[in-house]
Amino acid sequence: MRNSYSRPVGRAWTSEPLRASARAFHRSLPGYAPTPLIDLPGVAAELGVGRVLVKDESSRLGLPAFKVLGASWACKQVLDRRPGAQLVTATDGNHGRAVARMAAHFGTTATVFVPSVMTPQTAELISGEGADVVRVDGDYDETVRVAADHAAADPSRALVQDTAWEGYDEVPSWIVDGYETLLQEIDERLGRVPDLVAVPVGVGSLAQAVVAHYRRPGADHPAVLAVEPNTAACLLTSLTRSHPVTVDTADTVMAGLNCGTVSSTAWPVLSDGCDAAVAVSDQQALDASVELGALGVSSGPCGAATLAGVREFLHDPADRADLRLPPDAIVVLLNTEGLSS
Repeated sequence: MRNSYSRPVGRAWTSEPLRASARAFHRSLPGYAPTPLIDLPGVAAELGVGRVLVKDESSRLGLPAFKVLGASWACKQVLDRRPGAQLVTATDGNHGRAVARMAAHFGTTATVFVPSVMTPQTAELISGEGADVVRVDGDYDETVRVAADHAAADPSRALVQDTAWEGYDEVPSWIVDGYETLLQEIDERLGRVPDLVAVPVGVGSLAQAVVAHYRRPGADHPAVLAVEPNTAACLLTSLTRSHPVTVDTADTVMAGLNCGTVSSTAWPVLSDGCDAAVAVSDQQALDASVELGALGVSSGPCGAATLAGVREFLHDPADRADLRLPPDAIVVLLNTEGLSS
């Protein structure tokens, strides 16, 4: 299978009108501030574009990743409807830590299920937020199943999961809604929409938010490049085959992207509106992380994958032509995590 996908017609797709914004709620949280857009002129010159900017989510509401935007909004919606519920989730790391932080913020408890491959250091960060951490002898998809069963076994528990499946889509939709804040900040800072946005993909919830936002009716539609590990390219495989595909995964330094199945609510949006996708290797992500660090941007391999992905995609003349970038193109890379996350 090719390690890239391009379908320019996806840019013409129009999303549903946006639902109520979570931005006012986020502004009410302690420590809220828009995260920075950092110019990388040397990278822009290398890639032959006008500007390359990193949306730096290495510090968001006191946590080292963007995930808290979606988790906080979803936790609020869940607890508004079920006051005092015990929150339950599965995670590769940052989502679970965000749910744990929000459980403490709202005065309740959290149980976080983690896959067997999670490092002790990452598990300790989650438990340090006050959550009970439970290891599962399985991969991320199996961990989600175990967490869902645990939540369903007691009516006092509520699942706050960032992937959807048949019969479970309301909470994941709230999580996607929460990510809108990040995208609104980008457009406000630029005073326009970018020409290309590169987004890392695990189950696809953030990519769903990006595509839905940048396919709004009556607005300019930039290119959206989805970036995945080549060991867990569930979206790229699904786009290439034109239907959802679950892929086997292997260990990767991009732990937060190590997901084998696209969220069921993300798939319809991504299949219609995502116009480009690429898979990158661990070494490419690690090299990009080191480079961003040297440029003053704290970025773990998941966040740095977007730099690696843009390089890989633009290196291919046919793929680059499909993006139809103007000579002065503005490219935004979503750096979704800090190096220590």
